[in-house]
Amino acid sequence: QVQLVESGGGLVHPGGSLRLSCAASGDVESIAIMAWYRQVPKQRQLVAAITSSGTTTYGDSADGRFTISRDYAKNTMYLQMNSLKPEDTAVYYCNAGGIKGTSGRTHRDAWGQGTQVTVSS
Repeated sequence: QVQLVESGGGLVHPGGSLRLSCAASGDVESIAIMAWYRQVPKQRQLVAAITSSGTTTYGDSADGRFTISRDYAKNTMYLQMNSLKPEDTAVYYCNAGGIKGTSGRTHRDAWGQGTQVTVSS
């Protein structure tokens, strides 16, 4: 079994910054792709994704303000968010896919519980 735990959310003023973290634990040897999504009314949007080789993809919402990264040794992913806007307010979720366990098992995609980001003056 694999668990994802997000942290780093909170309340920030417009123009401020936050750094989200997502730590994977459990039966994890490698993760092919990790991503950040955010829940807005009626949909869950892709914010950014990063593969095991370091290839990154950003959704429109990132708009050059966000940077995704991974610490492969720690099975942890980060999202540095700068120049935050009120419209960035959402619950941010961590996702992991292509999970290979140290047990030899391949696990289904995992989701974290979400972390609230609120941008308000």
